[in-house]
Amino acid sequence: MSLDELQRHYDSLGKSSRRGFLKGVAALAVTRPAVARARQNQANLAKRSILAYVGAYSSPQGPEGSKGNGQGIYLFQMNPSTGALSQRELFSNDSNPSWLAFDPSRTHLYAANETPTFQDSSSGSASAFSIDRSNGHLTLLNTVSSEGAGPAHLSVHPSGKYVLVANYAGGTVAVLPIGSNGELGPANDVKQVKGRVGPTRATSAPPGSFAVSGHDRPHAHMIQADPAGRFVLASDLGLDQILIWKFDIQKGTLSANDPASVPLPPGDGPRHFVFHPNGRWFYSLQEEGSTLVLFDYDATTGRLRAKQTISSLPKGFTGTNFTSEVMVSPDGKFVYAANRLHDSIAFFAVGEGGSLTFAGEAWTRGDYPRSFNIDPTGNFLYACNQRSDAITTFRINRETGNLTFTGQYTPVGTPAIIVFLT
Repeated sequence: MSLDELQRHYDSLGKSSRRGFLKGVAALAVTRPAVARARQNQANLAKRSILAYVGAYSSPQGPEGSKGNGQGIYLFQMNPSTGALSQRELFSNDSNPSWLAFDPSRTHLYAANETPTFQDSSSGSASAFSIDRSNGHLTLLNTVSSEGAGPAHLSVHPSGKYVLVANYAGGTVAVLPIGSNGELGPANDVKQVKGRVGPTRATSAPPGSFAVSGHDRPHAHMIQADPAGRFVLASDLGLDQILIWKFDIQKGTLSANDPASVPLPPGDGPRHFVFHPNGRWFYSLQEEGSTLVLFDYDATTGRLRAKQTISSLPKGFTGTNFTSEVMVSPDGKFVYAANRLHDSIAFFAVGEGGSLTFAGEAWTRGDYPRSFNIDPTGNFLYACNQRSDAITTFRINRETGNLTFTGQYTPVGTPAIIVFLT
């Protein structure tokens, strides 16, 4: 709304509205520069190439007992006009670097190596790399124990001082300190997740589902700090809970919050979650229940309050599905969720209070989308199709959320994750 439009709006109210007019002018003064900066940043990105890293399963002990067909971490160059990816380099790693995360400065990359053993211990590992910002080249700094078998996810604390790891097979979470050069140190804290596992069949699964995996013992699937870094949250698929800890940034340790967890329906299996850009809404994606649950998040207490549950599948679906990834569009208008076996990306419009409305779906043009990501311009979505050894590219309609396949298949053996360097 322009200044003239704002004045006409308040004049039309037919009563004294000088205070409202002045507030509106102040709001315009604050938001106009922010909007201008965001648009300029996207315009700048659109003029230059963007680098992307892809982590792939690369060992005979790949996902779900299958062999990994990848070779490690791949470096691609992205064309911001067409979305096309062209490979520039390969960093060999035969330990399943299935999850990647940057530090806040984007000068270091960290990888979760999803293996059952490391240096003769029953643990996976995490690796630290320095990034040559001029060309994206990675230099391995070190590799340390993740303090649990099969690390499926890691993230970097907002302070840039710690890497948080979720060990799926080991049922543990760990805090690894980051050294002055970006290398990883031995864990400051390790929590063995305990509790009663859920039933083998999901409460919310669609009719005819045989999705019964993951409820034999605790399985930490994702871990991430809240935007302020005061609390750390982790989803445990086996316990059907999201665990919440207070985080001591000085010591790098976790202590139970009150309450220490929030439950999801028995058997539904929370997998991944995401915060809305406003920090107040939190979306949890259930792997076996094929649902999204919206929570209100209290940043002062770390508490979650469930307020909506919606299926990740189209109305009337019957059969088996396993969800994988959930993301919010950069502008906060849409939530995207990946369905495996159904092989689709569903998208939802974000409404009042963060509520979701199913807006559509797109076939991933591949098999078993393990994850996906949206590029920094917000114009393209990339689906990592694990079982068809390819990444597929979609153009995003920023007004409707709709995904249109660009026709681009990028061959990568058993791709697990793609992240973008900006």
